[in-house]
Amino acid sequence: MNDFALWPVLAGAAAFFAVGALWYGVLFSKPWQRAAGLSNTQLREGNMAVIFGLTLAFEMLIAMVLWHLLARTDPPPHVVMMMAVGFAVGVMIPAIGINYLYLRKPLALFLIDAGHFITGMAAMGGVFVWFRS
Repeated sequence: MNDFALWPVLAGAAAFFAVGALWYGVLFSKPWQRAAGLSNTQLREGNMAVIFGLTLAFEMLIAMVLWHLLARTDPPPHVVMMMAVGFAVGVMIPAIGINYLYLRKPLALFLIDAGHFITGMAAMGGVFVWFRS
């Protein structure tokens, strides 16, 4: 397996992005908005193309790092899923948790965002398992 493969990385990032669209657009839009303390006016501000573009770029970076790790270790499918979800639980969620503590963000916001990371990374892991089979 190559250290870098474009299609799995793009597909993994797209899966994470799709989870985010469902998570913040359909499932938790209003609770997230309340917990984040954002008004409708604030949500309409900003350049959404830039926000979405940078979100996808960051998710591609995450996908590249995970794919590279998988290429180097060649784990079985269940370990791919453990690594993907473990990355969310062991790195991403503690990182935002630390930031949210200092920013005095509410627990509800942390739980919504943490759930997104777990679900998004599970989706990415599933895509990677599929590409590796």
